[in-house]
This record gives sequence, structure tokens and C-alpha cells, in this order.
Amino acid sequence: MDGSSLLFDPDEEDDEFFYQGAKQQYRDISKRTNKKLTMEFDRVYDTDHTNENLFQECTAPLVDAVLDGYNCSVFVYGATGAGKTFTMLGCENCPGLTFLTMRDLFEKIQSQNATRKFDVGVSYLEVYNEQVMNLLTKTGPLKLREDANGVVVSGLVLKPIYSAEELLHMLTIGNANRTQHPTDANAESSRSHAIFQVHIRITELSTGTKRSVKLSMIDLAGSERAASTKGLGMRFKEGASINKSLLALGNCINKLADGLKHIPYRDSNLTRILKDSLGGNCRTLMIANVSMSSLTYEDTYNTLKYASRAKKIRSVLRQNVLKSNLPKEFYVKKVTELMAEQERLLQHNKALESKLAQLERSASSSSSFGGFDMQELKPWYSRIDAVYTSVIKLQQCVIGLRSKIQTLSYRQTLKKDFEQLRKAVTQDQRLIQESPLFNA
Repeated sequence: MDGSSLLFDPDEEDDEFFYQGAKQQYRDISKRTNKKLTMEFDRVYDTDHTNENLFQECTAPLVDAVLDGYNCSVFVYGATGAGKTFTMLGCENCPGLTFLTMRDLFEKIQSQNATRKFDVGVSYLEVYNEQVMNLLTKTGPLKLREDANGVVVSGLVLKPIYSAEELLHMLTIGNANRTQHPTDANAESSRSHAIFQVHIRITELSTGTKRSVKLSMIDLAGSERAASTKGLGMRFKEGASINKSLLALGNCINKLADGLKHIPYRDSNLTRILKDSLGGNCRTLMIANVSMSSLTYEDTYNTLKYASRAKKIRSVLRQNVLKSNLPKEFYVKKVTELMAEQERLLQHNKALESKLAQLERSASSSSSFGGFDMQELKPWYSRIDAVYTSVIKLQQCVIGLRSKIQTLSYRQTLKKDFEQLRKAVTQDQRLIQESPLFNA
């Protein structure tokens, strides 16, 4: 309907009912009543938009958030054949969100190399029949472990990369290893959930502060009904496993939207991996892919319903700041130096005030001259005193203003530096207690 709303299952234009050639007043009771549901989303894209439009409006801001120290996730959800994989991966002439986002990420990393150091590693996993596989090395199944920092994939080693070309090459390798099989519903149906993650350690060269962040690009397998895909044997088992994990995902979304404390993340390996992306310390973008075809009526309705529920999920974000390598003594030394500088400036101001007082005393003692007739010189004394007094007043005003300006400037600079150092020391003490570590 517009940029943020759509109408699901509207009335058909030709909705007239005829019986034996005569137009009937009432609707055919054998036909399903149209839902005519108006749904609101953050953004709705029609067939005229491209992946580039989605990138500019949706995922480009996430790249800036990642470089600011926040975890971010993007995942696509929808029925099989709705275009999820095309949205994420695209094709040669129309690259997907993963390619566009990774390219933009490395361009911004290159532009910040003068002030920051970046260590980048990637992983590419798939969840196939509830088994976690490494797409980059074609190994698995891998076990999931949980520690104080969340869910960890046991045995997963990040692949370090140093350029956008390497990253895209890793993405191509993983896509080639991903499980795909044709079904009656989709000739190139993805039979697994693909999770592409970029882990970045950001080090501020000026302060030594470190941040560890993660950007996840998740292509979910499509929900499907066995009757529509006509899957048998292995295809039927795959479809059952996909639906089980997506059902667990839907249950987590519903409970998160309702604000419940207990969320059943452990019902599926998919929801365990997505735990921090759904309700944790993460800025998450959900893209719901739907088809305008009536053949996927129920799947489209369920997708839109889950997307509406997901809009109600709220999470608290915080920057992932790691412990700095600078010792506490460094900040103590800096504070001591600033205090010494303040004392030196105060002494300098006192010296200026003393010099000014001496000049005033010299001016007051210059009113006597020996060996001259005071009556003859008195008019000249008065004129000289008047000129000298005006000069002294101007000098006092200038010196006083300059002294005040310098004092205020020094105090402002000292206060700002002292406050920054105080915050850094406090934050360092807090991080020592929390002891966050960089996890693979």
C-alpha cells in the first residue's frame, strides 16, 4: 500500500457470484472469506526494488554500528521459494546483501586504518538436520557449548582475512558446500540454515581500548509443507527438520515479544546459535520474504505474523569493550602530570600578579623629584600622572583579561582531561571484574 504497510489477502476485483446465469446478491459460501489484513512494518519493498535498495536503507547503518562496537545480525525468514537466498546472496548481475555489506565493511575499515587496528576472522556454518557443519572446511558435525559469554561452537576455528576479496572468496567456498536439493516447490531449495559470521577485534591506536564485535548474516531454510513439496525419504526428513527448527524459532520470537523470562532456546540448535541475535546484546534486522502467489497462502500469512511479532522484541545494547592493555599506573601518572601542570600555571599567575603590584608601587613612588621647584613642576606632574594613570589602568585591564582567559582555558582543558581519565580508570576497574574475553 505504501512504504511501510501492506494488505494481505485483499478482495478480488471480480468478486461477483453468478448462478444459472443470474448474478447473486450473496457471496458463494464455498469460497474462503478474504482476510483483508493491513500490516505495518518498518519498511515494505515491492517487486520494483532491488537488493541495493535494501542494503542502502537496512544493512548499511548496521556496518556503522558494528564499527562503533555493537553486535549486529541480519536474517531472512520466509517460505521456500520466496527469495531468501537471492536476497542474501543475489546473482552475478544483482549481488545480495551479504556481498554488499561485506564490501562496505572493508571499505570503511580501510578508511579507518590510520586510527584503528582491525583483526578480522570469518566463520560459515550450516544447520542441516539439527547438525552443525563448517562450510569452509566441510567438516562436522560440531558440538555446541555454553559458557559465561554465550553459545560457542566447539572446534570452530576462525579463518583470518585481510581484504574484501578474501572474505568474498570464503563466502563463495561456503556457498558451494551448502546443502541444496530440488523439490516440487523450489528447483534450488536450500535444505539448511546458513550462518555467515564476521568477527572483528577493533583496537584504538590512541588509547589501546579494544572492542570485540560480531556481524552475522543468516539465510534460513524455507518453511514448507510436505504436501506441497511432495518430498519422500531424505527430502521428507529434511523438511521435517527444517520445520522443527523454524517452529522453535517462532516459539522463541513469540515468547520474546510477550516479554517472558524463560525463552526455549534449547529446543533447536538453530535457536541456540541465534540466542544472542534474537534476545541478547545485538542489533538485529529481520527480513521477511513473501510471495504474492496464492499457492503459498498459509506460509505467507505465517511469515507476516511472525515478522509482526518480531517487531515487538526489544533488547538492550551495549558496546563490547575489552580490557585495555594499559596498566592502572599509566592513568595515575597522567593525572599526576596534569595536577603538576595546574600547579605550575597557578604559580605563573601569582608571579604575574606580583609583577603587577610592583609596577603599581613604582608608579606611586615616582611623584617626588629632588632639586626642582615643586610649584613649577606641579602642572606637569598632574598631566603626567593623568596620562600614566590611564596607561596603568589599560595595562591592568589587558593583563587581567589575559590572565583570566588563560586560567579559564587551562581549567577547562584540565577538567576535561581529568574527567576522561577518571572514566577510563573506572571503566578499566569494572572490566577487570567482568573479565570479558575474545571468543572464537
